[in-house]
Amino acid sequence: MDAGTGVGSTKALRGVLVPLALAQFICSFAGSNMNVMINDISRDLNTSVQGVQVAITLFLLVMAALMIPGGKLTDRYGRKRCFLAGLVIYGVGAVLSAVSPGLGILILGNSILEGVGTALLIPPVYILTTLLFRDLPSRARAFGIISALGGIGAAAGPLLGGLITSAISWRAAFGFQALVIVVIVLLGLRIQDPVAADPDRPFDIGGAVLSALGLVLLVLGILATDNSLPLALALVVCGGLVLVWFVLSTRTKERAGREALVSLSVFRNRMSNLGMVTQNAQWLLLSGVSFVVSAYLQVVRGYDAIETGVIFSATTLGLMGSSLAAERLARRLPQRNLILAGFVITIAGVLLLLFLVPDRVSPWSFVPGLLLIGLGLGTMLTPSVNVVQSSFGEQQQGEISGVSRSVSNLGSSLGTAIAGTILVAGLTATPERSYALAIAVLAVIGGAGLVAALAMPRQAAEPLEPQPS
Repeated sequence: MDAGTGVGSTKALRGVLVPLALAQFICSFAGSNMNVMINDISRDLNTSVQGVQVAITLFLLVMAALMIPGGKLTDRYGRKRCFLAGLVIYGVGAVLSAVSPGLGILILGNSILEGVGTALLIPPVYILTTLLFRDLPSRARAFGIISALGGIGAAAGPLLGGLITSAISWRAAFGFQALVIVVIVLLGLRIQDPVAADPDRPFDIGGAVLSALGLVLLVLGILATDNSLPLALALVVCGGLVLVWFVLSTRTKERAGREALVSLSVFRNRMSNLGMVTQNAQWLLLSGVSFVVSAYLQVVRGYDAIETGVIFSATTLGLMGSSLAAERLARRLPQRNLILAGFVITIAGVLLLLFLVPDRVSPWSFVPGLLLIGLGLGTMLTPSVNVVQSSFGEQQQGEISGVSRSVSNLGSSLGTAIAGTILVAGLTATPERSYALAIAVLAVIGGAGLVAALAMPRQAAEPLEPQPS
């Protein structure tokens, strides 16, 4: 089945795109909707803001740590099978989270099971899109829809989560996720895997353990900064050493002719490497801003879930507007230019949050910055994904999809961990100062993403020209 070969095949591909895009939407929604439930969950489960932060960060971290192994498993068990299995595990986690009596069960359901499910189902989304949409324009359009729904899910999470929490309860938000999962499973049954599974394909268990352990230790080290600096440094150092061990082990396996978890050749493509840096920065900014502003609004300003969600609708509107224009922009402008413009707009929004908000009581002072952040992210999410995925052939789509999604989700977990930890550290004693410091750090990270975009090769990111059917 090939895009553009006929009306029937085009309609069939569009039908396949629906469950794939919805899957990215609900996973991104899950990563941000809890931000507006901080006070509600804290009261109901008798925990603290830091406890909720840990649950959110662990969900994002489990995704990041297992995304590379999840991408690799698609070769062995098939993309459709992994997609459906991930949805089922995610759905079970959502139901368990909805009925959780305490923080421990919430972490098991939301952070662990939903995280594992996401790590299984997201790589097939991007692999299937790359394999089914073969020409660049149709692939860019498909990635645009998926990336847009992912960004909208993350940006709309606070609004939808706030509406559901205020109208019913925070538990109903997890019930909503479970219902959407059921719909995706039913739609996903008609997906046809374009490449047969290879049950004899080796799987690098040792590499999977080392890569996951290294990432977990790094993020846990950041989370521990508020409680014990020596422990935090020890965890970060140990995480770095484990990742070095993973790289050395991978090199040894490749030299011996054995298949490693991920080939180091994936990291020799300059365009792809820089694209993944921009992806990491984009999701770090989105999740960091979402958590910091949400926690500040609820704990310091005393806003409830729906009020917080309404304020965040500015980000959703901005992201939707720029995402809708993404395809036309991709045809007219080099993808590198779109990523550059996205970072400039996003950084401007972050700076507005830094300079406009602290001195103003009105909640509307948040709107200009959040709107610009949505516009900027919507402008660059799709080009970043496309330059990474399109840098490799079909044989490496399983690897690069897992690595790319891992990098993006690591950015999300780092955003909540870094900015959230800075905010929580002084939330009760010096909230204005902690807020300003957290936002300032996010602005610096945005600058690093802009530098990576500037370093991208010009000739490798030209506009996507339509190809004849």
